[in-house]
Amino acid sequence: MDLEYFKQWVLKEFNIDLSAYKANQLHRRILSLMSRVGVNSVEEYIQLLKKDESQRQKFLDFVTINVSEFFRNPEIFEDLKYKIKEELLIKNRILKVWSAACSIGAEPYSLAIILDSLSPNINHKIIATDIDSTILERAKKGEYTYSEIKNVKKEYLDKYFKIEGDKYIINSRIKNMVSFKKHDLILEPYEKDFDLIVCRNVVIYFNQDVKDEIYKKFSSSLKKGGLLFVGATESIYNYKDYGFEKASTFIYRKV
Repeated sequence: MDLEYFKQWVLKEFNIDLSAYKANQLHRRILSLMSRVGVNSVEEYIQLLKKDESQRQKFLDFVTINVSEFFRNPEIFEDLKYKIKEELLIKNRILKVWSAACSIGAEPYSLAIILDSLSPNINHKIIATDIDSTILERAKKGEYTYSEIKNVKKEYLDKYFKIEGDKYIINSRIKNMVSFKKHDLILEPYEKDFDLIVCRNVVIYFNQDVKDEIYKKFSSSLKKGGLLFVGATESIYNYKDYGFEKASTFIYRKV
């Protein structure tokens, strides 16, 4: 399989840099995608992606890892809520928050719910970004399935959602707290002066050089004392190299 040729084509076609991903994992997953659609070569797969919109979307979903749910790992979110209350909101009345690689929007809306419950009627600034335009359109709708909201506490469910058929729809107050936009973590510059950056279960797919670069840029994008919240499989062992100290198991504070 000519993985280098495929990487170059994807960069040119989608402006997505696959060289950032771990090579063995990437190779395995692309072969799996190809076998599912019954193609035997990279050239065949490229031709399929050029002409079949649904296969293009499946490939983009694979690359951008669109798996998400509200309050994923609820106990860790409780820890984050405590840190927001006891550290961030004490220093600043209005917070600037970034949910990076936000997928279907469950994560930034979870953050909006936490902030609204801690400081009602304050217009915190929550920016939610992802590389996938299609998934961002879904996120803006704010409609979810039961499996995506299964970790939401009843008090939050009653207050912030309405149920229509089998859909759980986030209310307009929470929806209006979040601004969605397209952004590539690897290729594009980062905004500054965040109180909190949340990026979970994404960086794990990248090679070490790319991880290093992303964590450095997250650090420079945070205010002093700002927090970085990562996924439950993403402990940063060399956090001091990026100017962080450990605030909790999966939360790091900019020194």
